[in-house]
Amino acid sequence: MLTTIAYGLAIVLNVFVVYIGARFLLAPHASAAGYGVPAKKDGDAAPYLTVKGIRDLSYGILGLALVAFADARAVAWFMLVVALNPLVDTAIVLRHGGTKATAFGVHFATAVVVLINAALLFAV
Repeated sequence: MLTTIAYGLAIVLNVFVVYIGARFLLAPHASAAGYGVPAKKDGDAAPYLTVKGIRDLSYGILGLALVAFADARAVAWFMLVVALNPLVDTAIVLRHGGTKATAFGVHFATAVVVLINAALLFAV
């Protein structure tokens, strides 16, 4: 049962990261607003939003590949390292005028769930 929960959560998290990455590529300004730091429509943010989209898309695809082709320990280490992204995203949102609700309710909460998933995968 633990194995199913650990791998299931890893799949859900990685699919969600693929979705976020794709959304940043397809609807960058709406995604930036949802991230917690809106980008000006007439600003120079498009390249950075594209970088965010590619980063998330590639991390999500890599995570899914690890789930498919590696053991639980490798996936656990990946999730542990990837948890740094939402932790740093928390600081970015706070530093650039985003709300505490978005910083902690979205980004920090995501980091906690990813860390829980890493712990579950290490326990498998």
